[in-house]
Amino acid sequence: MTPLQKDLRSDFPPTELMKHPNNSVLIVGAGMAGLACALKLHEAGRPVQLFEGGDKVGGRVRTDRVDGFLLDRGFQVYLDTYPETGKLLDVEALDLRPFAPGALVYRDGRLHRLMDVFRRPASLWPSLIAPVGSFADKLRVGRLRAKILGSSSQRIAERPDRSTETYLRESGFSEPMIDDFFRAFYGGIFLERDLQTSSRMFEFTFKLFGRGSATVPARGMGEIPAQLASRLPQESIHLNCPVRKIDRGQSSLTLADGRSIKGSAIVIATDGSTAHRLLADRGPAPNAPKWRSVTNLYFSAEQSPVREAIICLNGSGQGRVNNVCVMSDAAPAYAPVRQSLISVSVLGLHDDTALSQEVLDELADWFGPVTKRWKHLRTDRIEQGLPEQLAGRDTTGLAEYDGVWVCGDHLSSASIEGAVVSGQKAAEAVCASLGAARKSGWA
Repeated sequence: MTPLQKDLRSDFPPTELMKHPNNSVLIVGAGMAGLACALKLHEAGRPVQLFEGGDKVGGRVRTDRVDGFLLDRGFQVYLDTYPETGKLLDVEALDLRPFAPGALVYRDGRLHRLMDVFRRPASLWPSLIAPVGSFADKLRVGRLRAKILGSSSQRIAERPDRSTETYLRESGFSEPMIDDFFRAFYGGIFLERDLQTSSRMFEFTFKLFGRGSATVPARGMGEIPAQLASRLPQESIHLNCPVRKIDRGQSSLTLADGRSIKGSAIVIATDGSTAHRLLADRGPAPNAPKWRSVTNLYFSAEQSPVREAIICLNGSGQGRVNNVCVMSDAAPAYAPVRQSLISVSVLGLHDDTALSQEVLDELADWFGPVTKRWKHLRTDRIEQGLPEQLAGRDTTGLAEYDGVWVCGDHLSSASIEGAVVSGQKAAEAVCASLGAARKSGWA
């Protein structure tokens, strides 16, 4: 548990019910969308109450402390060019630690350096001679970079949408370049190597990576939601309080323990599957999204196998591992002194007990016999890693069902930025709705 999270309430005693007036906006879910919504409402002078079924804020953005190590729930990064989230956060307080703009790609029995040479010009020659794609492919990356970085977000949203795989082929990239680099790099971002994710999402992330850095807060990704939560009244956040039912017409909700709470409006800021469940049996509801899954393994080591803050990708087309990152190379506080923390991502769900040993055996080809001394810390099998983001999906970020507002990254880009923007849109809609209600005299 991070320092900011220690002070948050962990329950919602019955005696607290009388302290919350009926004019509070009730927000279901204290993930990034719910927190962004609550903060915007709070700053607008609207009382809010957040109900979170889990024991921490942040939803999928979470950090646990295990034996002195900081373990994020799966490999996650914060892009320091997120426009709206950057405005919302005290970025300096997060002490963001960047990863190098590029990757080490495992292919033909060794790791090859492939960097963004526009920001790391000294890496031009190693990147050019790396057997990852052709020389022409690397020139195409430069042209693609100029095209996307020169496009506004609006222009990207207006372009024809298709799968990322189709987009890359239409851009002229060779099959080896797509297979050896793009499937591995964007497999870790989209949690799928088939590259069926929307080309608009590809351009969105490519632009952010091209203009800034992938980072982690010095004390873990969980510091991001914890910082937002610390700016809300402590008594407005209720953890371990799952919601069982929503009453649309009465703007009330029922908790899992049977208690009923009435407010002035309801916002469902949960994941898309939970939003569907809460609304589907009582009228129109958002579609339940399909999910991309990932299995993440953490290992400790006496020293880093790469000794730099850079992601390592599997460009071989074989094996289970998709990407490897030594978290403590970027942010030393992720591991105790004289220890390193290694994160390994395997796409999909894997329940076999032999997985950790199979991963170590595979990584021995990458890093040598030193992997025999690594210690397995934890395996996270994350069924709901990211909502599927196929071409043509609605990304407006907000939906309304009989007076109940729904927000979350399943309605926007599946990212921290998408969740924050969606939550803020919900807050704006609630304020507009309540303002209109007041003027009309019926609230």
